[in-house]
Amino acid sequence: MKLYIKIISIPYFLEDANSPITADIVEKIIKDNHIFNNVILVLRPRVIKVSLKSDMSIIWFDIWDAQSDSRAKGLINRCFNMGNYIATIQDANMNPEVS
Repeated sequence: MKLYIKIISIPYFLEDANSPITADIVEKIIKDNHIFNNVILVLRPRVIKVSLKSDMSIIWFDIWDAQSDSRAKGLINRCFNMGNYIATIQDANMNPEVS
C-alpha cells in the first residue's frame, strides 16, 4: 500500500547557503534519521516552497506500507531536528502532483 506523507516546518533555503533544499538532501536526512528506519520511499521526495514570499517548504514523499499502516502510524505527528529547525511529519491527503 502506498501512503502519502509530508514534512512541514523545513526551511526552503539551507542555513549556510542561498541554495534551496533538494530531493537529494531530503533523501540523506531520511536515510540518516533513526525515525525513518525501515521506511521505503516510492518516489523521490518533492520539495515545494510554501509561497513566493515564504522561506519555508513542505516536503512530500510516498512510502510503501503494510495494510495495517504500521510504518506510517509510527511516523505521523513525530518531530525531528533539521539544523536549528524542528520538523513535523504529517499525513497527507493526496500527492501534490494530483490536483
